[in-house]
Amino acid sequence: MTWAIGDIQGCFDNLQELLALIEFNPKKDRLWLVGDLVNRGNKSLEVLEYLISIEDSINVVLGNHDIALIAAYFGIKKSNPTIEPILKHKNAKKFINWLRKKPFLHIDYNLGYAMSHAGIAPNFELGAAKHYNDILQKRLQSPHAKEWLRAMMSKDTNHFEPHGQNIEIERYALSSFTRMRYCYKNGYLDFKQKGSPKKLKRDDLYPWFDCPIKVEKELKIVFGHWSTLGFLDRDDVLALDTGCLWGGKLTAYCLEDKRRFSVPCEGIPIK
Repeated sequence: MTWAIGDIQGCFDNLQELLALIEFNPKKDRLWLVGDLVNRGNKSLEVLEYLISIEDSINVVLGNHDIALIAAYFGIKKSNPTIEPILKHKNAKKFINWLRKKPFLHIDYNLGYAMSHAGIAPNFELGAAKHYNDILQKRLQSPHAKEWLRAMMSKDTNHFEPHGQNIEIERYALSSFTRMRYCYKNGYLDFKQKGSPKKLKRDDLYPWFDCPIKVEKELKIVFGHWSTLGFLDRDDVLALDTGCLWGGKLTAYCLEDKRRFSVPCEGIPIK
């Protein structure tokens, strides 16, 4: 079976409880992980160590918190107590290089799903999304990754200009894969609003998957990133961030038969 799992964010014990519940067997089953493996939860190191130990049985896409860890390793962002054990570990370089090899998009035509941490930009066809994923992967794996990532994080690019400068196109692609939630009618992204669509008191913003200019994708999109959205299963999208870190649940969804399992989480106080 193939199980897609929402944002873990360092909640190792909850992950193990969920894997026991679904009777995960790395010799015959597979995990799809929507990103944000680390940060804020108090066992981010253990999460990485475990996932590396079963690497042949997982597909991972990078989330914004995973990028933040890489940036902290490069000295671009400040560290914090939940990722310090990774950065100070004797195998820190190994952990970071393992993450740097991961994509921002995973596609499986046989299963009928594509996965990205925050989703796929409403104005991207699936082919375009794959094209920009390939570019971002090459940049993150290059010897100049530190300089590139610094440029990526220096400011936001909220709209796509196909004939614009490469750095702006790559900023937009990176942001859409890892940080996107809402957009305007014209497809421009809004990075400030993080609340639930059910509580949104604005008529000028749309969840990215309901954007009026959205290009239809031929595959169903699996994503996380949006804890206030919670679980959502439609013909076109599957949202799996059910707020593990915030006292919600950690959720697994079987891509073959649509079974869903969750474990409750106490949540981690944020200082």
